[in-house]
Amino acid sequence: MALRLEDKKALVKELSAIAGESVTVVAADYRGLSVEDMTELRKEARDAGVYMRVVKNTLARRAVEGTAFECMKDTLKGPILLAFAKDDPGAAARVIKDFAKEHDALQAVSLSVGGKLLPGSDLGMLAGLPTFDQARAMLLGVLVAPMAKLVRTLAEPPAMLVRTLSARGEQDSA
Repeated sequence: MALRLEDKKALVKELSAIAGESVTVVAADYRGLSVEDMTELRKEARDAGVYMRVVKNTLARRAVEGTAFECMKDTLKGPILLAFAKDDPGAAARVIKDFAKEHDALQAVSLSVGGKLLPGSDLGMLAGLPTFDQARAMLLGVLVAPMAKLVRTLAEPPAMLVRTLSARGEQDSA
């Protein structure tokens, strides 16, 4: 079904607004996926907080103009879907990567992070980024480690004394 001019303008405006709020975008070739597969992919994307849209290339090129993802314009060829991640930089890449494990037809074409264009082969690197909660936990672990080591260091001399006295007492009683 052909889109009317007003519908195309609205779609470009909507995609441009989403692109302006997003931190990463993944362009993927979906040729060969069935309708059921696409429905499942869209559900997984929604659950992960990823905005996913199948869009014509000319409209996608117009939508990314003036955004940080303008570098992707030349890679938008063939049937593609765009997956935008707003909060978690790796969310869209994780959705595409996990779905592509079971469905070989889905292949990442390109991705963009902060205005930098990356090839589709870097999808695993972007998907490997920790989530916000994981990053917080890693930071907390780094902050707590020196204090925990200090506590162990301060507790060791008295513990060593107790072990020595215990061993000496066992030796005398034997």
